[in-house]
Amino acid sequence: MNNIKIFENKQIRSTWNAEDEKWYFVIVDVVAVLSDSLNPSDYIKKMRKRDEQLSKGWGQIVTPLMVDTPGGKQKINCADIQSLFRIIQSIPSPKAEPFKQWLAKVGYERVEESENPELSIDRAMQTYLQKGYSKEWINQRLKSIEVRKELTDEWENRGVKREHEFAILTDIITNAWSGKTVKEYKKHKSLKKENLRDHMTNLELVLNMLAEATTTEISKEKKPKNLDENKIIAKQGGTIAGNTRREIESKTGKKIVSNLNAKKLKGTNETEKLR
Repeated sequence: MNNIKIFENKQIRSTWNAEDEKWYFVIVDVVAVLSDSLNPSDYIKKMRKRDEQLSKGWGQIVTPLMVDTPGGKQKINCADIQSLFRIIQSIPSPKAEPFKQWLAKVGYERVEESENPELSIDRAMQTYLQKGYSKEWINQRLKSIEVRKELTDEWENRGVKREHEFAILTDIITNAWSGKTVKEYKKHKSLKKENLRDHMTNLELVLNMLAEATTTEISKEKKPKNLDENKIIAKQGGTIAGNTRREIESKTGKKIVSNLNAKKLKGTNETEKLR
């Protein structure tokens, strides 16, 4: 993948961090583009002086990473998308204004959605339609979101901590039904940061929903008390869907876990599996 992004004919270097599955961008490149400063490093120093809160949190915003330079790879300060938006807020420039307006718009929409959750569903539908998915596929995808939410609610009720422990249990479920961890599955589909479910065929989505819905129901009956007990239940739920997958494959003679993603499917006869 080309690690040079172009913005208004200027280069912004980027690098993919496989460990946390995020794109990072060179801060001086972004500041140079949005501020038009001939000395972006000096601009950053001045920006931090006038924004005390930004300076205080700089250690959490900046991530030094190896980046290609004319003199070879060097460690340069980078930032992920969330951190970049924080930096952009401190750049008083006409070029930065569209980003600030977009952030304000997104923030307003999130407040609206918290008061009326149906709006988030409508926006999700529109986003998928704009990406070229069919209404049939989108309806199934939205159902998968509902199933996932029921599972995460159940996990929270059982004392499972968000983020890290959710990821552990999701890996167990995914591996049990598909034979691959989430990272392996995404690699199989040539994905990086993209949401795996957005690149699943109809059958993949159905089996993933079956695995998660089954895990939810078993958990409600067994009432696990800790992470280890939740791991056992996650494997049980995934295994049931895995058995279904193998039975379907034995009848059809076709593998269900596909290496196809939305990009690969465009222009092929397989498109309708995703769209």
